[in-house]
Amino acid sequence: MTGNERIQLNVRIAKETSDKLDEIVVYYQENLKLGRVYKGDVLTDIIEKSYEIMNKQKKVNKRF
Repeated sequence: MTGNERIQLNVRIAKETSDKLDEIVVYYQENLKLGRVYKGDVLTDIIEKSYEIMNKQKKVNKRF
């Protein structure tokens, strides 16, 4: 993400998925020592890492 450019993303998710996100946020707070961690920060991290993995897989698939 470039700079502080942000958008608000409103989505509906299952309660179970929300509970999992809450658990991940707690894990990040306890293990990353970054201070206060927000759901948006965790989602951003998950999306960025998933995007990197996806692009690596695309490159591998192009070789074959």
